[in-house]
Amino acid sequence: MSDFDELEQTAFVERLRARDERAFNQLVRAYERRVFGLVFRMLGNREEAEDLAQEVFVQIFKAIDQFRGDARLSTWIYRIAVNLCKNRSKYLSRRHANKQDDIEALGDRAPMSTAKGTTAGSIARPDDLLVGMQVERVVQQAIDSLEPEFREALILRDVEDLSYEEIAQITGLPDGTVKSRIHRARTQLKAAIERALGEKIG
Repeated sequence: MSDFDELEQTAFVERLRARDERAFNQLVRAYERRVFGLVFRMLGNREEAEDLAQEVFVQIFKAIDQFRGDARLSTWIYRIAVNLCKNRSKYLSRRHANKQDDIEALGDRAPMSTAKGTTAGSIARPDDLLVGMQVERVVQQAIDSLEPEFREALILRDVEDLSYEEIAQITGLPDGTVKSRIHRARTQLKAAIERALGEKIG
């Protein structure tokens, strides 16, 4: 996902505010893959993630006049996506409908490194691919088991590779709280994976 420099961003945002359809299509092409990956990781359900990813762009279009330019456009988009994920997660938990999908739902859109540093796309042989997908599944299930605030911090840092500063801007949390949550999330994730695999890692 590419970011604009300040002048490019200002010009692009003005096109969005003018309801330039080509600019909006460009925005969707640039960000849809990462937005889907983020919401899928947060929700763990493909159908919900597909619906919510579309809703993210609807909200961006509606709220673009509120973008003040005090953060990167990508950070603002993540903030919208994370907030919508939080609201949807609360709704799903009330409905007891938060069923987890297979990790294959991400396909080639947002591969994530596994605990052993491999991704499904980097494995050549079919038997290795199967093992890789099984480990991916274990990792995703372990992420899903984390408390929401820790899962959010971990995904933003270790999956989306955002800086602590960006995560603080997205979540509205102090840097210290962000770092603490990421540390605790990593500890909990490691323990969950070790329980699932029946062996120590790292």
